[in-house]
Amino acid sequence: MNLPTPDRPGRRDRKKAATRQAISDVATRLFVERGFEKVSVAEIAREAAVARKTVFNYFPRKEDLVFDREEEARALVREALAGRGRQPPVRAFQALVRTLVEKQHPLFRITGRPIRFWRTVAESPALTTRARELQVTLADDLAGMLSDAADRPPADPDARLAAAMLMGTLVVAYGEALRAFRERRKPAAAFVRVMERGFAGVNAALAGTPYA
Repeated sequence: MNLPTPDRPGRRDRKKAATRQAISDVATRLFVERGFEKVSVAEIAREAAVARKTVFNYFPRKEDLVFDREEEARALVREALAGRGRQPPVRAFQALVRTLVEKQHPLFRITGRPIRFWRTVAESPALTTRARELQVTLADDLAGMLSDAADRPPADPDARLAAAMLMGTLVVAYGEALRAFRERRKPAAAFVRVMERGFAGVNAALAGTPYA
């Protein structure tokens, strides 16, 4: 009798990740085509060939189908801070962002797709609200990771200041890159120009602290 071959380590995780990505891709396409409010979770499940319950297993809120990379972003930051060696936490974060921008990671890639994506967000009150909530949440999470890396209290004001300035820099830089793309300028150059100016301000503000 042939016994079932057990999954190799990581195989199940890869399958789950592929299912999650497939659901997200279908949802994003439908939202961009028709608008967030006009697409139901049942339609997404049908298009993705999964059960409605499966969609909610991966994405507890409908809005999570749109903003589905926050955990990936957190993991990248945690890894960068953990492997920074003697580099100050803020500098390690900045080095990570520079690398992601240089490699055109999906988090920072500026093409026609992000333009359509953010237009969809802007046209939906629910998504606009969720985007603002996520910005605050990610800034709080970043502050916690920075303070932990510097062996400071979780509510350290210097960490909160650094996180707020870093997140603000990235939001403004990304917006400028989108505008550059629409105007047929070089979006990556526009992003880097604003980013470096913001990073310089962060480093000046945090000079003399263990963060920079």
